[in-house]
Amino acid sequence: MINENVSKLLNDQINKELFSAYLYMEIANHYVDQGLNGFANWYQIQAQEERDHALLFVKYMQNNGLKITLKAIDSPTTQFLNNREPLVMGLDHEQFVTESIHTIYDAAYTNKDFRTMQFLDWFVKEQGEEETNAEDLIKKMDLFGSDSKGLYLLDNELGTRVYAPPSLVL
Repeated sequence: MINENVSKLLNDQINKELFSAYLYMEIANHYVDQGLNGFANWYQIQAQEERDHALLFVKYMQNNGLKITLKAIDSPTTQFLNNREPLVMGLDHEQFVTESIHTIYDAAYTNKDFRTMQFLDWFVKEQGEEETNAEDLIKKMDLFGSDSKGLYLLDNELGTRVYAPPSLVL
């Protein structure tokens, strides 16, 4: 049986993942407005991933007979002064999500909830990849963003990203 606190944290994570999708759609909208459709594509795919992460948490809770309580999703408040700011916001948000996953993992560990720990192992690895990708985008923007040709090539590179659903088996 899954501890009540672990169940609450898992349920809260659903909301955090859905907010992440909202945030990344908002960032994608910013880049569309700037004519950077490759950046928009990258963040639209990020939004799809976050939505699927929420659904993985839902399925895990359902598979374990846990009650799910969906909550309102706040609208992201974003006004960007340049094209680098959304990238930094994305990294900050990924670090927030990583901390949240670690909090759930810690609660599961404390309660010897090995099933939940095993479920979360994939998310721990995924968050490491997400932070690395966000850091890489910032580095690339810093290197090429002030040069119009470099920004054009970077935008084209980001436009080639395609969505690959998570391969986590529950």
